[in-house]
Amino acid sequence: MRPSTLLLALLMTCSTPLTATLAAPPEAPQKLFQGADLFALQYATDPQIRPDGRAVAYARRSFDIVTDRGRSSIWLIDTETGTQAPLVTGSGSHSSPRWSPKGDRLAYVSTAMDGRPQLFVRWMQSGQTAKLADLLDAPGSLTWSPDGKWIAFTMFAPDAKQPLGEAPPKPENAQWAPPLEVITDITYRTDGDGYLKPGYTHVYVVAADGGAPRQLTFGAFNESGPLSWSPDGSYIVATGNRDENWRREPVDSELYRISLADGSITPLTSRQGPDSAGRVSPDGKSIAFLSFEDKLMGYQNVELYVMDADGGNARSLTASLDRSVDDVEWAPDGRSLFIRYDDFAVTKIARVTLNGRIAPVLEGLSSASLDRPYTGGEFSLANDGTIAFTSGDATRPSDVSIARGGRVKKLTQLNEGLLASKTLGQVQPLKVKSSFDQRDIDAWLVLPPNMDRSKKYPLILEIHGGPFAAYGPLFSTDYQLYAAAGYVVLYTNPRGSTSYGDEFANLIHHKYPGNDYDDLMSSVDAAIAQGFVDPDNLFVTGGSGGGVLTAWIVGKTHRFKAAASQKPVINWASMVLTTDGGQFMTQYWFGKMPWEDPDAYWSRSPLSLVGSVKTPTLVVVGDQDFRTPLSDSEQYYQALQLAGVPTALVKVPGASHGGFTSRPSQSAAKASAILAWFDRYKGKPAASQMSAR
Repeated sequence: MRPSTLLLALLMTCSTPLTATLAAPPEAPQKLFQGADLFALQYATDPQIRPDGRAVAYARRSFDIVTDRGRSSIWLIDTETGTQAPLVTGSGSHSSPRWSPKGDRLAYVSTAMDGRPQLFVRWMQSGQTAKLADLLDAPGSLTWSPDGKWIAFTMFAPDAKQPLGEAPPKPENAQWAPPLEVITDITYRTDGDGYLKPGYTHVYVVAADGGAPRQLTFGAFNESGPLSWSPDGSYIVATGNRDENWRREPVDSELYRISLADGSITPLTSRQGPDSAGRVSPDGKSIAFLSFEDKLMGYQNVELYVMDADGGNARSLTASLDRSVDDVEWAPDGRSLFIRYDDFAVTKIARVTLNGRIAPVLEGLSSASLDRPYTGGEFSLANDGTIAFTSGDATRPSDVSIARGGRVKKLTQLNEGLLASKTLGQVQPLKVKSSFDQRDIDAWLVLPPNMDRSKKYPLILEIHGGPFAAYGPLFSTDYQLYAAAGYVVLYTNPRGSTSYGDEFANLIHHKYPGNDYDDLMSSVDAAIAQGFVDPDNLFVTGGSGGGVLTAWIVGKTHRFKAAASQKPVINWASMVLTTDGGQFMTQYWFGKMPWEDPDAYWSRSPLSLVGSVKTPTLVVVGDQDFRTPLSDSEQYYQALQLAGVPTALVKVPGASHGGFTSRPSQSAAKASAILAWFDRYKGKPAASQMSAR
């Protein structure tokens, strides 16, 4: 189905249908970025550099205009010449490339044979490929043994459901209703996966030349990667939680040593907090891992720790960094480590010595996010110290680059053929000081293509989710579509955002929404002060945490002509009882259950402000969202209807919270619906200004 018709499967308005006002705008000039261009975009993920540093295998993501879905293939790049060639393509999805220790073979996951994800190995010299085993589920965290004889991986193992009572005997050939579903786990559905099947994820190994996989861990527990082998191949380190109360401990995890000889499991950590991402040192004497001492705060910096191989003498190497470490790799000589982290909205890699000295190595990494400019990125390390990483900027999605000898070299230009011919909105930083406490707030403006600074333009304030997350000066399809439609786009990192340190993030601890509202209003004021923003044509939108703040804003001020609250939380009490993150949110974001402190939940719920809302507000949500569930959006839509506020509800069919814009037609149509809503009210008188407090 076409982008203009697919999304609005269920659309309810209080007056004329939104589809009537969406009808046939003048066709945009071809040189501007358009919704149809989403199908032509490509981006790089998971760059894996060969141990000798001379080639990079990576997963290249593109989109199929017929199936309206993403697809992944594996490509190989020569790091000297930059020449790349397809390695694993064709029907199916191909991902997770992992080099053998000698670089002579490449393991990967593919659905090519029968649509099921299976583990394959390619012999690079001969070009021959073999499926190693017939797996029942998708393998994850592929990791070669140091001698290249084995591959470890994680995989879900189904378990039998426990019945509650029994149905009468079923006659032969009878067409009865499906059996009852009995749910007993506190987490019984998750966003993206839906209702969970009974079973657990365990660690397996399989011979690198094929054979039956061997299960190493068992029981009613889950293990996860990354997996790390000891240099002698005698054990694997994995992450898990084998405490009897693990189902009610949403953050706690430990590192475990799993013996290859007998499958025995030895805990290496035991403190309260998330011990994860264990990496055994090249000499086998130490294990690096990521963790923090859990203090039940809304946000805590993840630190890099190193401990002895037996779990003793654990010590933090990055306590002075005041930034959260997202990934770690040992240097080949074992004398230092490389970490990835966000710092002032820029993703960086630094070298950390064993005495805690931190030296930045490179910056400018880019995440796989397309619709909005979230920070992030991926990297891998060769034996000669060359780093392969995903790189991008405000005008291009992620490509593959390498850093070698202090110099950075970009190896791919995946979107040059598409975007070089487009006039894109340019991104510029905006200086902001919060009216609440004069703190500096990072913000950026995306300007309409061919903008005339002597004219006035409507402005869209777009707010990030999380709330503990960060935007950066990176590419965004939503922003380019908004800018191409003639809007200035303002995006910010208000208090609560990450990459600015623990104290800044926790300014919203147990008070979100709160003074982040002041940061956002100050950002709007700073944008207006630039002289090219029309103060009488302001609009606001955001998703998830940004949807929360959008709904909060229109309950606090009437300065915006229209709003679009995307996948919001509207009623915290009902939300924590229906979300897949209820255990975490009640413990870390509130400290009490909704029946223990109902006033705290209500006072932070945008639903409490509906009586003050006058701004026409669109509500947009995926109908398979189990993070900020559909029911919250429906509550808000119904409340706005009852209050007589112009509103509409747009449901994205089949979309989860994390997969809200994963299908290009829906991503384009969602942006088009928001623009149509804003265009409907652009130039019309807004409600009178009300106090912001």
